[in-house]
Amino acid sequence: MRIALGCDHAGFPMKAEVLEVIRALGHEVEDLGTHTPDPVDFPDIARAVCDRVASGRADRGMLVCGTGVGASIAANKRRGIRAAVCHDVHSAHQSVEHDDVNVMCIGAQIVGPWLARDLVRAFLEARFDATEDHRRRVAKLTAFEREG
Repeated sequence: MRIALGCDHAGFPMKAEVLEVIRALGHEVEDLGTHTPDPVDFPDIARAVCDRVASGRADRGMLVCGTGVGASIAANKRRGIRAAVCHDVHSAHQSVEHDDVNVMCIGAQIVGPWLARDLVRAFLEARFDATEDHRRRVAKLTAFEREG
């Protein structure tokens, strides 16, 4: 898969761990920054990641910020993006399996590096379970998005 990865300054130290896991799993990754610990605005990074996913230039995206919440809010503003904050392995894989999530947000101030590695692995190994129920629910999310 092609993965778009971004972080703000709070997520910068953890981004190296995430990048390493993505590559070790054999995926292509585009590192969209930030590339220093200097303060940046997370909506700018989220926009860059989500633009790649929404346009098809990336299959999935990952955002790392302090809590994951701000990145998730920003990501979900973009049409075609279904972003989730994942701080446990079950959410990391089930969000893809049931809700077809295409951007995972991690809080670097919430999870440690060992858990972040497990989250990345669970998210990237998960596949959408395209049962009738799940397809119907995701279609309703898409319709709801278009109303906005």
